[in-house]
Amino acid sequence: MKAVAVLAVLLLAVVAARMPAATPSAEEEGVRQAVLDYVEGIYEVAPERIERSVHPDLHKFGFYRQSPDADYQRTPMNYEQLHGLAARWNEGNRQNITADSPKEIVVFDVLDKTASAKLVAQWGVDYFHLAKYDGQWQIVNVLWQSHPPM
Repeated sequence: MKAVAVLAVLLLAVVAARMPAATPSAEEEGVRQAVLDYVEGIYEVAPERIERSVHPDLHKFGFYRQSPDADYQRTPMNYEQLHGLAARWNEGNRQNITADSPKEIVVFDVLDKTASAKLVAQWGVDYFHLAKYDGQWQIVNVLWQSHPPM
């Protein structure tokens, strides 16, 4: 009897390992889309995507370095500053954004009104808190930093 139980557990483990990963929920996709609008709004000089994905009460704070050997500088930013940045940061593709430029999004947690996510982008790593307003996910807090030294 013990051997049958062990065999059953092993069989379940094999079946579970072969099952496809669960598809993301509509809520998770909404969070992912808000973060994607944020990064592509900046990459593609499309501030209207910031308007769609970022709440006007945004609090953004980060640590930026001009070069790999420079000290970090503190950089607070509000909604208006982010909107303006999206309108000029990559103007004329001066940041050399390509199809291979990073925009890796990880959604950590999604509840009914709040969520958290991470973005790896050309400029660094951003951590997000999002809230659901009138059925739409919007970014309310961003903590970020330039890529760490190698």
